[in-house]
Amino acid sequence: MSPPTPMPPDTPVPPAEPPDHDGWSEVDVDTKVGVPRRFKVIFHNDDYTTMEFVVDCLMSFFNKSVTEANYIMLAVHKKGSAVAGVYTRDVAETKVANTMAYARENGMPLLLTAEAE
Repeated sequence: MSPPTPMPPDTPVPPAEPPDHDGWSEVDVDTKVGVPRRFKVIFHNDDYTTMEFVVDCLMSFFNKSVTEANYIMLAVHKKGSAVAGVYTRDVAETKVANTMAYARENGMPLLLTAEAE
C-alpha cells in the first residue's frame, strides 16, 4: 500500500460534525428554584468558658447588641444551649469555624454547632 497523498495547503478541512444551533447544544435545564436550607448556630454551655467571653463572641461574630448577647448568654447558661442565629449553610459553618478558632486562640473550650432547621 502506498501512503496517503497529502492535501494541498489551501484545501479547507470539513468539520467532523456540523454544529447544532450555531454551535450551541441543547441542555435540559431544571428551572425549579427552592428556598435554601437554613442552619441554626447553637452555643453550648461548658464549665470553663466565661460569660463575658461568650458575650464578646456574640457581639463580634454575630453582630448582637449588648442586650441580645447577654440574653443569649444567659439562655446558654441556664438551658445548656441556645441559638445565636439562623443562616444559610456556608455562613453558619463559617461563623462556627471563626468563633471556635477565636475561642481556641484565647484558651476557651467553647463549643458551637450548626444544625439544620
